[in-house]
Amino acid sequence: MNDEEEPPLLHAFMGYGIELEYMIVDRDSLSVLPVADKLLQEASGHAGGEVARGRFGWSNELVMHVVEVKNLRPTTSLSLLPDAFHAELLEIERLLQPMNARLMPGAMHPWMDPLRETRLWPHDNEAIYRAYDRIFDSRSHGWANLQSMHINLPFGGDSEFERLHAAVRLVLPILPALAASSPIADGGDTGWDDYRMHVYCDNARAIPSIAGQVVPETVTSRAAYEERILAPMYRDIAPHDPEQVLQHEWLNSRGAIARFDRNAIEIRVVDTQECPRADLAIAAATVEVVRMLYDTDREGLAAQQEMTTGALAAILQACIRDAEQAEIADARYLRLFGMAQQRCSAGELWRHLVGQMMVRDPRHRQHWLAPLTTMLEHGPLARRILHAARGDFSRERLQSVYRQLCDCLRQNRMFADPLP
Repeated sequence: MNDEEEPPLLHAFMGYGIELEYMIVDRDSLSVLPVADKLLQEASGHAGGEVARGRFGWSNELVMHVVEVKNLRPTTSLSLLPDAFHAELLEIERLLQPMNARLMPGAMHPWMDPLRETRLWPHDNEAIYRAYDRIFDSRSHGWANLQSMHINLPFGGDSEFERLHAAVRLVLPILPALAASSPIADGGDTGWDDYRMHVYCDNARAIPSIAGQVVPETVTSRAAYEERILAPMYRDIAPHDPEQVLQHEWLNSRGAIARFDRNAIEIRVVDTQECPRADLAIAAATVEVVRMLYDTDREGLAAQQEMTTGALAAILQACIRDAEQAEIADARYLRLFGMAQQRCSAGELWRHLVGQMMVRDPRHRQHWLAPLTTMLEHGPLARRILHAARGDFSRERLQSVYRQLCDCLRQNRMFADPLP
């Protein structure tokens, strides 16, 4: 969604905005290549961090080896996006080819050294990035080496915001179980299936109010959100940010944040996958589960809001570490999703929810059943990456695995395990 124009008036589930981040790497070595400014200038014909291409836009991020692609206006149907995003990525690949560069999917580069290889964006919005760097030190995995999908869900007024926020905070903890794609960093197995989220949770530790427990607190209105979440954050950053460069809604580093500037909640905990087909399947599953929770009565809403942030954060941390193998032993949480068990794995919960999704709207089968089945039967991308590596984290082996991932992105296909 475009921040610079008045947001369209949309009610809940009337439109969706998707943002996808990708690494730019050297075509031969697959090491990070800081040429995002050259790419964007080649695309637009002028210097700057934004490129508008009809329904889509490309933009810079904090670091020079990452580019973001997004639909500039909300789409009414996610099924319209996989092929359209893929077309944008093919155009980026075409422009990168003379630079001996290509795009790499996934949420983290497997051997990037942030201390040595971080190059901050030096052009427009430089003041913002320099402020982040001064306060938090951007030369770390939690700032310089992470790519995600952001899902923007609109709301119309406080009533819709309250219901949408309650639903999103319940779905948030289990998203890494489906979407984890970052098990490898510093050239080895990190022990976390979603290492991106592990380092993300800690990247603003100098000012704890910015991220909280990552799962947002229960709030019932915009006024309550501004008072409980935004005001403490702005107050705590103020001594470090005298020019108020960072005192905006996007400073909030929770896993889902309210964007009142565009009447949307932005979900941030989803790792970038191997191709847009996979990304959008996860987005579609997320939307449907949020919608299921949203469509409850006042009693059901109260039950959702009674789940403590601490309990939800514990589930999130388990899924960040173990993805679909994480055990969920909170029976009250499971009941909110229609599960009668006292405990189950996160993977079992997702199989239940995807099954409900297909029953609720059989049209989902055409677009999303195949990629979601791959994730449910073979694990999230993190599991498939580790399986392909087979315990060998040599540079040669990692290059083979991640070259296959790059090919998946170019061909818009799911990552299997074709390696010997």
